[in-house]
Amino acid sequence: MSGFINLVCDYKDPGDLAWSEILSALADEIPSSVRLIQTCVDSFDTVGTGFTVAQLARRARKSQGSNLLFVNCAPRRDNRSARSDNEGEGLVHVTLDNNAEILAVNSGFSLSFVKPYIKKITATKASAKGSQFRSRDNFPSVLAKCLAGDYGFLGDVLTLDAVPDAPPSAVAYLDSFGNIKTSIRTGSPLLSSLSAGNRVRVIIGNTVRYATVTGGSFSVPEGELAFAPGSSGYEAPYWELFKRGGSAWSEFGGPKTGSNIEVELAAD
Repeated sequence: MSGFINLVCDYKDPGDLAWSEILSALADEIPSSVRLIQTCVDSFDTVGTGFTVAQLARRARKSQGSNLLFVNCAPRRDNRSARSDNEGEGLVHVTLDNNAEILAVNSGFSLSFVKPYIKKITATKASAKGSQFRSRDNFPSVLAKCLAGDYGFLGDVLTLDAVPDAPPSAVAYLDSFGNIKTSIRTGSPLLSSLSAGNRVRVIIGNTVRYATVTGGSFSVPEGELAFAPGSSGYEAPYWELFKRGGSAWSEFGGPKTGSNIEVELAAD
């Protein structure tokens, strides 16, 4: 068995102890010929998790074999009261229309960006409690069974109501260059009144800035903000706020993912 599994987890960075422990646990269950590709998102950031999952799961594949993601971001916010025995959001199995498979903790918006592509979502029999570190102690054996095509771990089929819709106009992902990837997607009614060259007023939180609508992020002078289709989203790119030669994220005061974005034509 060969290929790879995308691991999307809210651990600080690839050198974090949590990563070392989970990779060790997975190494006990999964053949060494299968590569484990790590992607970090911020702690408890289900919006960034969902955006990342969609970008990785929707990728057009050049190779045959499994297209499997393991996704763990578990803020345990589905129930605000005291939790018994470290119980958290449950692990579900998802199949997309491109046959990608996702084993994910169904928390917040972790599956929202792939919701339009879900063929089937099923609860699993993996214990949702018993450990603070379920991705190390409870889930690796389930991932190994999924990789091997042994689906005895599946439970009840769920409806799509189990997954919330993605926020329509929000900060969705912050890349290492300071670009703000939004949840506004090409084809959205929010973009219908905009044309290339328009100046727009953008509001995130209490910060107001002006940007130019362009067909590409670099189509503005150095130091200017662009609002343009970005590199994520494939057939319908998500739009980005990009500051050429700088950081759009800093320009807007360091907003968090999930922050609402307002975009309107600027007055002449």
